[in-house]
Order: sequence, then structure tokens, then C-alpha cells
Amino acid sequence: MPVPEVTDSFTSSVNRVTLGATKDSGGTRTSTVTIGGARNVVYGGSIEEAGEKPVIAMDVLDSRPKDWPDILAQHYQDVLDSPADWAKKCIEQFGADLICVKFEGIHPDKADLDAAHAVKVTEEVLKAVGVPLVLWGCGNDEKDNQIMPKVSEAAKGENALIGTVTEDNYKALTAIALADNHNLITEAPLDINIGKQVNILASDMGFPLEKIVTFQDTGALGYGIEYSYSIQERQRLAALGGDKIMAMPSICDAGYESWRAKESKLEDAPGWGDVQGRGPMLEATTAICLLQAGVDIIRMRHPRAVAVVKNFINQIWKKD
Repeated sequence: MPVPEVTDSFTSSVNRVTLGATKDSGGTRTSTVTIGGARNVVYGGSIEEAGEKPVIAMDVLDSRPKDWPDILAQHYQDVLDSPADWAKKCIEQFGADLICVKFEGIHPDKADLDAAHAVKVTEEVLKAVGVPLVLWGCGNDEKDNQIMPKVSEAAKGENALIGTVTEDNYKALTAIALADNHNLITEAPLDINIGKQVNILASDMGFPLEKIVTFQDTGALGYGIEYSYSIQERQRLAALGGDKIMAMPSICDAGYESWRAKESKLEDAPGWGDVQGRGPMLEATTAICLLQAGVDIIRMRHPRAVAVVKNFINQIWKKD
């Protein structure tokens, strides 16, 4: 007896969020990206209820990374000192949908670069590519509060996605994202209750829930991906069940988490297989697992992994 197709949908949906602003909307982007909109779980119901196709945001660091393994950095050797050229390469050669500018160089424990540097990088990347930008701080509260408002101002009018704000550090960046009309990333440490609380705190400051994208700390394959999957799945189900405080699209960081795992980069490991293929495979597998839980934006780094994940997305979210 054939198994009947499940076509029933939930009563609510994930919010749709549009990133980027074209000239007609007061920005300079040549294209925009819309995420969210799902009215069902991944693989559930009809393709019309699947929402917008998930997208890939490739990382561009504001300064040359010192901790990238050669098997990853070799694809960027000609652009590592130029974030603008780096961004162009990700778009033109590797097929990124978005660029995530990660301001690691401003961290006090790294290069401790200043606001002038961050603003210059933002302006150069905006000129180099026409896709929407994700502008991501260094994770040090004091430095982010000092510099990310300047970054936000430099991208004013571009409807960027900026973050991250946390339960203990949300006021400054929420206020500036509201003033500069950007979208906001709310962050939580793999805890759905804290994630909901950060959304409430941002909303209490007048920030629209419809312009929030959530970020739960990501666990790579073998490093807590089951927790990441569970959180993303619970968030999707909450949104579909009508919880407006949890109806946001989500972003995950498969790139950074995958490439800090020893399995992706340790060369002297004969039993683990070829290191050239191992790292991209771990990153792609991490990303695909999270996409199946309902993630809308995946941050990635290795071009081979990006190609695999783009193929998966195009197969699953095919509408013709």
C-alpha cells in the first residue's frame, strides 16, 4: 500500500526578512535576499509551504587570519590582505549569496584595530560587491559597543544584518540598528529560553520582531551538533505553532566551528583520510544537518563545502 503524501501545514509561519536595499529603497545594493517564510518543517508538506530558499553567507575577515589552516587559506592567498577583493572572490568565483564581514581584527586579544579600520573595511566591501552584507562583531562586549555603532553608521541605508546582541549586552547595538534601519542578530548559547529572552529585550527597546534573525551558538559535527539541531528544530516548531517571539529566521556558523575542530585540519592522522577532503566534508555535513533542522542562513568558509551545500539546497528547495 503506498504511503500517502503529507501535505498538511501548520497554522503559523517563520517571518520573512529581506536583507539589503537597492537604489530604489535608498541603498546601493544591486540585489536583495529574502529569507524565512516556511509554513512547515523541512521535508514536510508541499514545496509551496517550504518558504524561501536558504542562503550561504561566506566569511570575509577584516584582517588577515593567523589561525587558518593552509588547506583553507590556500583558496584565498591572493586576497587575504584585502577584504574587498576577498568579498568579490566569494561572490564571483565561489557563488556566495551574502558576505559576512567578521571583525575579528578589532578584538583586544588579536590585532586590537580601531573604529577607523572597521569603517574603512565596511565601506570598501560595500563598494566591491552588490549583495547584502552581514556585519558581525568580534564578541568582546566593550570593543563591540565602541566600534560596531560606527560600522552600522557606515552602512546606513543598506538594510544590513548586524550583530550580535546578547542577554547581557544588547542595548547599544539594538539602539543603533534601530536608528540606522538595519536588521539585528540576537544570540544565545544553545538555550531556547535565553534566545527568546534576548528577542523580548530587543523588542522592549522598540526593535521590530520582523527584522530579527536569531543565532544560537553552533556546534560542529562531533562537537555538539545534536544540541544545535535540537535547538533549531524546537525554534522552527515554536514559530509554526504561533509563538511570535520565536518566529524569526535563523543563522548558524558552520564555517568557524568546523574549521576549529582538529578533525578538519590535523594533517598527521593517517586513519582519518585525506586532509584536503576531510575539512570541507566536515563543514558541508555540519551545514546540511543544520539546514534540515530549519536554518535559513549558513555562514561558511571553504569553497568546496559551499559547492556541496549549494547543490543540496537547490535539490531540496527546487520548485519546478
